[in-house]
Amino acid sequence: MNARFLLGALVLGVASVSLAQSGSLSLPPTFVAGSAFSLPTTGSGKAVFYIVGPGQALRRDVDLGEPVSFPAGTLYNAGHYVAILSSGASTETGQFDVVPAAQPEKISFLAKPSRLPVGLHNGISGAAYIFDAYHNLILKPLPVSFELSNQSSTVQARTVTTRNGVAWTEMDSATKQGSAKFVARVGDISSTRVIAEVPGDPCRLVMTARPDGKNVELQTAPLRDCGGNPVPDGTIVTFTESYNGMQSTVDAPLKQGIAKVEMPAYNGARISVASGVVAGNEIRWNGR
Repeated sequence: MNARFLLGALVLGVASVSLAQSGSLSLPPTFVAGSAFSLPTTGSGKAVFYIVGPGQALRRDVDLGEPVSFPAGTLYNAGHYVAILSSGASTETGQFDVVPAAQPEKISFLAKPSRLPVGLHNGISGAAYIFDAYHNLILKPLPVSFELSNQSSTVQARTVTTRNGVAWTEMDSATKQGSAKFVARVGDISSTRVIAEVPGDPCRLVMTARPDGKNVELQTAPLRDCGGNPVPDGTIVTFTESYNGMQSTVDAPLKQGIAKVEMPAYNGARISVASGVVAGNEIRWNGR
């Protein structure tokens, strides 16, 4: 049952009371989520006190003239609330807001991507959402420190102030492959994500050829990206041979950083090599 329906039911329940008898409760404008509080009442006799708000509806039987007390943790959802004090003779209403606690208790930290090539400017993004102990988003500005470090001891750090409960930043991926730690911190609490930084595309692709009977043996030099990181084994290298209007292609995975294949040895054939969008050298085979 939602809060709006509950509030409608409560209002209908006291509809028989004359509007001339109704008044307004004297309430503080705000309460901190989860805090204990007490509300004074006046008069004498029995009454029922209701509080209705986001996801919560409370009912208390009270003795008029005595305060209505609520222990810590009773109201914990931030938002706008309506209070109704109903007795047999009158109905009083009031409104107030429950605001998030000032002390951060939890960071929800999103970092993406979890895996990316090295050497990308602003390739890593992180967003931190700051919550209190009752999972309310803290809307007041708070400084959040972000730190990205990798195995080569390179550290990027910056501090961003939250807006509407969130702080966001971008970082560069490292020049060397490895795992990077991405940390968001506010006060004494922090959250860590691990980013895999992997080699980029081959920077230079060089192929050599030598005769092997009726075939030609083709082999690449060890493949590295532009930062000098070895391109991972399993990366596909494509060899293409063109001869007399015909074309044949062989895909070979890197093994220990090298790709190797054998193709028919046709004098005058043109042989090229590529990996992804990176093209290597071309050889015109003459049998030697």
